Amino acid sequence: MMNALAVEGLSHNFGGLLALSGVNMHAADGERLVIVGPNGAGKTTLFNIVTGLITPSAGRIRLFDRDVTRLQPFRRARLGLGRTFQITTLFPKLSVMDNVLLAVQGADRARFTLHRPVTAYPHLVQRAERLLDEWGLRDRSAMLTHHLSYGEQRQLELILALAARPRVLLLDEPTAGLSPAETASVATMIRRFPRDVTVLLIEHDMDVALALADRVVVLYQGRVLAEGTQDEMRKDPRVAEIYLGTDDA
Repeated sequence: MMNALAVEGLSHNFGGLLALSGVNMHAADGERLVIVGPNGAGKTTLFNIVTGLITPSAGRIRLFDRDVTRLQPFRRARLGLGRTFQITTLFPKLSVMDNVLLAVQGADRARFTLHRPVTAYPHLVQRAERLLDEWGLRDRSAMLTHHLSYGEQRQLELILALAARPRVLLLDEPTAGLSPAETASVATMIRRFPRDVTVLLIEHDMDVALALADRVVVLYQGRVLAEGTQDEMRKDPRVAEIYLGTDDA
């Protein structure tokens, strides 16, 4: 099976601080790869390098076997790389529908047409409506985004990410700050993502991480400490000691 995403020997320094060191990692096409680790392990730095916000000190990134290490972020996005962030990046004073319409337009040739409103394109409106229907926010379509609950804003952000038709989607702590009920809703939504979308997920909640993962990678101090299935990670004493915590006094 082809790798959707591979990082090879990835390293990065912030001044004298080593954030990542020789990281090798891959995600197969359609896989759910969850990346866990304590604060400062390098998880978000890894995502920033993969998406092109940071240039690595060493190593390379391959997207469907194409070297994208030096490509600008928008060019990686055009190749099918999408991302969400720890902090929501919505337009709070626009309606839910307008947020989705902008995301849908961004993935369509109509993005180059600035003299017509997006509502003048029926196929874009229909796609936005389908997305809101499918993911359960149609009844919120006319609501201003800042009036949504925080959990609903997180769900909307995932809808916007899917609107761009990504082939590889990076989710940076999508359940951060959510209540248990909201966390369950977002996790259910991620579980329903189509399998033609490869998902890499940074998650602080280990129960959520293991429930969503096909495979888990544990980062520690900028290096890959361990990787494997859910069961393998639960049984790995290094993971228990460093990240999960142990029952030892």
